[in-house]
Amino acid sequence: MVGRNKTTVEEFILLGITDIWELQVTLFVLFLLICVTSLVGNLGMIALISLDTQLHTPMYFFLCHLSLVDLGNSSAVAPKMLVSFFEERKAISVPGCAAQMYFCGVCMIADCYLLAAMAYDRYVAVCNPLLYAATMTQKVCVQLAVGSYLIAAVNEIVLVSSVFSLHFCGPNVINHFFCDIPPLLKAACSSTAVSESLLFTIAAFVALSTLAFIVVSYACILATVLRISSSEGRHKAFSTCASHLTSVSFFYGTMIFTYLRPSSSYSLEQDKVVSVVYTLVIPMLNPVIYSLRNVEVKDALKRCLGKGFL
Repeated sequence: MVGRNKTTVEEFILLGITDIWELQVTLFVLFLLICVTSLVGNLGMIALISLDTQLHTPMYFFLCHLSLVDLGNSSAVAPKMLVSFFEERKAISVPGCAAQMYFCGVCMIADCYLLAAMAYDRYVAVCNPLLYAATMTQKVCVQLAVGSYLIAAVNEIVLVSSVFSLHFCGPNVINHFFCDIPPLLKAACSSTAVSESLLFTIAAFVALSTLAFIVVSYACILATVLRISSSEGRHKAFSTCASHLTSVSFFYGTMIFTYLRPSSSYSLEQDKVVSVVYTLVIPMLNPVIYSLRNVEVKDALKRCLGKGFL
C-alpha cells in the first residue's frame, strides 16, 4: 500500500456508536434485525429476478445489481459492527480498515451509477417506447453495469491510496463504527489537504453528475407523461418511476450530507447516525420499496410461491 512505511500504527480502535452497555444491547438487537431483513430482502430480490423469466428485462437487470451492491455495502460494515458490541477493545487492523473502506466506497459509487442507469432505462421506456428494445439491448445493459463497477473500483483505489499514504502516528482512536474516510482524516498526523480535495472532488463529480443525469431524465419523462391524454396512462407511467425516485431521494440525500460538506463542518457524532442510514437502513429499504410499490414484483413472487407449493 502506498506510504505504508510511514504508518506507525498497526491497528485502529473504533469507538463504535455508543459506550453505554444497556444501549449497546438494544442497538445490537435492532441492527441484527435490520441486517437479517436486508440479507433476506436483497438475496430474495436477486433470486426472484433470476428465477422468473418475466422479470428478465433491463429494469430488473439493474435492480438485481442494485440489490447486489446494497448487499455488499451492508456486508462490508455489519459483521464487524455487530461483533464490536461485545468487544471491550474494538480494534481493526490497518489492512482490514483499508479493505472495509475500499469495499464500502466501491458499493456506494457503483450505487450512484446504477441508479443513473435505471433512470436512463425509464427515460427510454417512457419517452421512446418504440425504440426501447433496440436501445436497451442485453449488451448495453451489461456494459452499463460493468462500467459502473469499473469506475467505482478505480475511483476508490485513488481515494484509499491517498488516505493510507498519510502518516498515522497516534492516537489511533477512530470516532466511528467503521473505517470511513472523514474520521480517518481527522486521525492523521500529516497534512490531509490533498486527500480532502480528492474526496470532495470525486464525491462531487460522482454524486452531482449522476444526480444531474437522473434529474434531466425525469424532467424529460415528466414532460412526456404530461402530454398523455388519459389519466390511467399517466398513472401507469408515473408508477414505473415511483420506486426508483424514492431510492434516489434516500440515497443521494445521505451521501451529499456526508461527503459534500467542508471538513470544518463535520460532526462525527452526527455523521455516525447518517452513516447507519446509508450503510444499513437503505440496503434494507430498497427491496421493500421495489416490492411493495411494484405490481410485477408482487406477481412474480406469487408465481414463485405458487410453484413452490405445487
